[in-house]
Amino acid sequence: MKQNIVVFFAVCYCVLSFGQTPTDSIQFLDEIELSDVKLKRNAAGFKVTVLNDSVLNKNTSTFTDLLRFNSNIYFKENGFGMVSSPSFRGTNASQTAVIWNGININSQLNGQTDFNTINTNNVNQVVIRNGGGSVQYGSGAIGGSVHLDNNLNFSKHLNSNVKLNYGSFESKNISLVTDYGQDDFAFNLGVNYIDSENDFKYLNSDQVNENGAFNNLSLNVNLGYFISEKDVIKLYHQSFIGNRNFSGTIATPSKSKYEDINSRSLLEWVRTNQYYKSNFKVAYLKEYFEYYQNKNSEFFTFGKVNTFLVKHNFNYKISRQLNVTSILDYNVIKGEGSSFSNPDRSIFSAIGLIQYKPNSNLNLGFNVRQDVNSDFKSPLLFSMDALIGITENYKIKINGSKNFRIPTFNDLFWQPGGNLDLVPESSYQFDLGHVLDFNWLQIQLNTYYIRSQDLIQWKPNISGFWSPQNIAEAHSYGAEVGLTINKKYDNHQLTFSSNYSYTVSENLETNKQLIYVPFHKANVTLAYGFKRLSAYYQHVFNGDVFTTSDNLKGPFYSLQSYNVANLGVNYKVLQHSNHELELGLKVNNLFNKLYQNVAFRPMPNRNFNIQLHYKF
Repeated sequence: MKQNIVVFFAVCYCVLSFGQTPTDSIQFLDEIELSDVKLKRNAAGFKVTVLNDSVLNKNTSTFTDLLRFNSNIYFKENGFGMVSSPSFRGTNASQTAVIWNGININSQLNGQTDFNTINTNNVNQVVIRNGGGSVQYGSGAIGGSVHLDNNLNFSKHLNSNVKLNYGSFESKNISLVTDYGQDDFAFNLGVNYIDSENDFKYLNSDQVNENGAFNNLSLNVNLGYFISEKDVIKLYHQSFIGNRNFSGTIATPSKSKYEDINSRSLLEWVRTNQYYKSNFKVAYLKEYFEYYQNKNSEFFTFGKVNTFLVKHNFNYKISRQLNVTSILDYNVIKGEGSSFSNPDRSIFSAIGLIQYKPNSNLNLGFNVRQDVNSDFKSPLLFSMDALIGITENYKIKINGSKNFRIPTFNDLFWQPGGNLDLVPESSYQFDLGHVLDFNWLQIQLNTYYIRSQDLIQWKPNISGFWSPQNIAEAHSYGAEVGLTINKKYDNHQLTFSSNYSYTVSENLETNKQLIYVPFHKANVTLAYGFKRLSAYYQHVFNGDVFTTSDNLKGPFYSLQSYNVANLGVNYKVLQHSNHELELGLKVNNLFNKLYQNVAFRPMPNRNFNIQLHYKF
């Protein structure tokens, strides 16, 4: 049956791709600049949040902090700057997909993306898509997905900006971004370096955060060239080189060190005319790490993965109301490591997307996906969504889907303990959203339910080794509320945004809340601008979380709720048509609160950051 479905998609794909009549009419859509067109075209019934430049510029810290203060996602950090794992709608880190220019970049080793290895200075746009997205984005997109986009601007321009940051704990951040474009060529370059001793003092204690120093270098290079009126070639490249000491806990010191190198290269050919759009991608992704139990020793364990990817999207506009898209995706993945030998995997995916918009008040989507995997059987996936305009200002968004996550190399091949009998996790989810949108006010309310089965959990086996098993079933349900207010009067600009989420995520075998999932999370940002002066206040509240599966309360079994606030002020020292100099001061953890989001790993006390931002 699976092979028949794949053949069906392949036939449809060929018919659509080669059965078109060329046309001289050209339609240069604004999405020609985006590598991930599906995010815009095929997400009408989903909650999608775009973090624009003004939000990104307020973030002088980490990608984790950016999302912590501007989204419903909860994060676990093994100390500031250490490994950062998201919990999206009660799911875990491996059930949140991270998409870079349309490609899933979750690690093939552990299925996650460490959010402290992503630098937002080298990204043009961050988009958060709530709800299941496995049909479009593959394994891991169960709770939601985070999208990192590098946009290319083909208008005539040359812009550059330099950011220099210095802060507490000998923290330094240097960033250079240059963006150039003309009618047929666009280019941007981003380089960023971060270094920190990260030796903050633990509040109410004589201890300091020992062995917490880290540094990393990020490089982004992106370019595009129109080889004809209908064809554009685009190249994206991203490299990350990180060196982190892993800080210990309050009770246990650490001397460990972790070095990693990640690189991604993507070549894309886009052909567009009035009726269809063809997008062909070839990509190479590499992840490599070395772990030193003792940073003073020469002994280390290592792991590396090379991923080769070929992908073709073909969108055909049948009519003004109906669009169909076929996607063929082929991945070859080869690994090597101290603990899992030399595993390899190949995956072929066939995807069909249909978008029907009969009028301005109704937008319907139906999507289906089938994978053929060299390691195990993959389920048939589907999703449906709808955007219904009730009035000019009130809309309803509905979506439902079946999603999955494939076992990682660590799950299957780790020695000792890997389990070759694992099957993919699967889940069903439903989401109902309400949107009230006025010129100056937007309110969003989403309620959802996720039912998951065959969850992969690592537990000790009869031999005493930890091994993964498909044993758990879980469900998550809750509500998310978002409020945004924008008001402008003469030279005064006021912006208020807030998010609140209530999340129940339970193991159905025990009826207990999953660990590190707060029932309540909220954040608020208030920003004010007047001529050259701007100021903002950020506040996040995290409710209590359990750190053990039996849901006991107490200092050794749970983490108390906390409130953390930041305050920032920026002033434009120079403001001319072709150059601008801005000086900024930010106070993090304004009220000097003691808090942890992972047990026995305190986060920094009150600290300061000074930024010099020059645009020219």
